[in-house]
Amino acid sequence: MIDAHHHLWDPARRDYPWMTGTALDPIRRPYTVDDLRAVTEAAGVKGTVLVQTVSSEEETREFLAAARAEPLVVGVVGWTDLTAPDVVERVASFSGPLVGIRHQVEDEPDPSWLTRPEVLRGLAALGEAGLAYDLLVKPPQLPAALAAAKALPDQIFVLDHAGKPPIATGEWQPWADGVAALGELDNVYCKLSGLVTEADWARWKVGQLARWAEHVLESFGASRLMFGSDWPVCELAAAYEVVVDTAFSLTGSLSDSERLEFFDGTARRAYRLQSREFRFRTRESRDTTKTRL
Repeated sequence: MIDAHHHLWDPARRDYPWMTGTALDPIRRPYTVDDLRAVTEAAGVKGTVLVQTVSSEEETREFLAAARAEPLVVGVVGWTDLTAPDVVERVASFSGPLVGIRHQVEDEPDPSWLTRPEVLRGLAALGEAGLAYDLLVKPPQLPAALAAAKALPDQIFVLDHAGKPPIATGEWQPWADGVAALGELDNVYCKLSGLVTEADWARWKVGQLARWAEHVLESFGASRLMFGSDWPVCELAAAYEVVVDTAFSLTGSLSDSERLEFFDGTARRAYRLQSREFRFRTRESRDTTKTRL
């Protein structure tokens, strides 16, 4: 099983602009590879994709070094300035299992940022380098994400956190139509991740997530949908094992072969990960007593 989306950080070493406010106090501490190894081993995860947290090439190089030293981390989604004239050289300078690039587009004041000519040029450079691009967007930015994906049909895009559906408020549109439109494009993949923190952190239940998860499944299918924990952000609402068990519950309609795609095969294709042994356990063989039904 591959966890296609998690982070590491240390607030004592680096500032994280998004980590403000008392609500995030529970996760404002170092999260290390040792911590990652502990939670993934308990959940049966055999490989992970480590994803950037700030706009920093220094962090990307640190993550790549961590991946080279830790077999559990099979890929890194890093950061570089897509608008830089030397973006090709910047990408080529990274050493290690770099599988993609991401930028916090959700924080850009311009909802059309992804369609700027200099950004599209940078995205095209990623495609030439064989790298995926992770879309970290909110519903108002989904139209720009769609336009970028249409403009670059040979570039692989991965929609993080299912496009951040507003589960807590229940606002179905424009999220639903935006996700469905992206799902029609063969070059766009999606992560079923981050749902617990888009819901009410203290009161969410698996059943409340089902409508949103079903729409994502219908839009992308198991062959373009992958599991991501969004750990340690998920700890604001649920422990790692609870997130894994919730993913099993939300994909209960899938066949065994489809679930293999969701928990393993899709991430391998989207990120071109190296082959790794996979031991599949059906939901019936898992202890799901911690999942809130």
